Amino acid sequence: MNTFFLSGLYVYPIKSLGGISLEKAQLEEKGLQYDRRWMLVDEEGIFITQRKYFELALLAVNINNGRLIISHKINSNQTISFDLQEDNGIQIPVVIWNDTTFGTEVNTGVSNWFSDFLKFKVKLVKMPVAEKRMVDPRYASHNEVVSFADGYPCLIIGQSSLNGLNEKLENPIKMDRFRPNFVFTGGEPHIEDSFKAFYIGKILFSAVKPCARCVLITIDQQTGEKGQEPLRTLAGYRTVGKKILFGQNLLHQQSGVISVGDELKVMTWKA
Repeated sequence: MNTFFLSGLYVYPIKSLGGISLEKAQLEEKGLQYDRRWMLVDEEGIFITQRKYFELALLAVNINNGRLIISHKINSNQTISFDLQEDNGIQIPVVIWNDTTFGTEVNTGVSNWFSDFLKFKVKLVKMPVAEKRMVDPRYASHNEVVSFADGYPCLIIGQSSLNGLNEKLENPIKMDRFRPNFVFTGGEPHIEDSFKAFYIGKILFSAVKPCARCVLITIDQQTGEKGQEPLRTLAGYRTVGKKILFGQNLLHQQSGVISVGDELKVMTWKA
């Protein structure tokens, strides 16, 4: 009988920037607290990601004393911070894939800092607390909402899945390429594909859709350099219907605290 335990817990406050490893986190309606609540957009309001701007991998994010701190991983002199509650109060439409939702600019100073870094005009926007961006109705079951994440509130990957991939790679990679919220130990590689409903601690989740991977996983999160792996290797054994799958997107109904070390109990399995 497999026993599963949560071994990693991560949030990514600014979409496509560095993540933060936590020991415990509050799960809210839109996902983990602070996860993808901020996002960079261009002058048309379209979201900015590492898929095109690899250098975003070099920006680390931390939270300390009620402030969000952004710092360059190599050039420590490049840093800026702002209050977690700060925004200018003016809502503007912003676009993520096929969704249009709303964001409020943090302030012009912060936007200018990111514009200087990227060398073109961008704004850093925050999702208003009351904003309701709906999960794709083909997969939602209770009108679930999501933050500025690509499509779902949470993502889970088994440590065994990464271990199995690394056995096939000449140069092993880190889990940060895949940007999960939850990592767990136990079971064979990709056992999460078989999860249907499960608890982490006292909170019930449903695995609703495999995560299709893109060029982002080929970007080294420590150097910002792009290669061909692991997408090329994954394509050889994880391609389904022309999509390369790794990890499971999740929905949830309850809120509460999740902690590293919590047991993951599978209630129902996919056929």
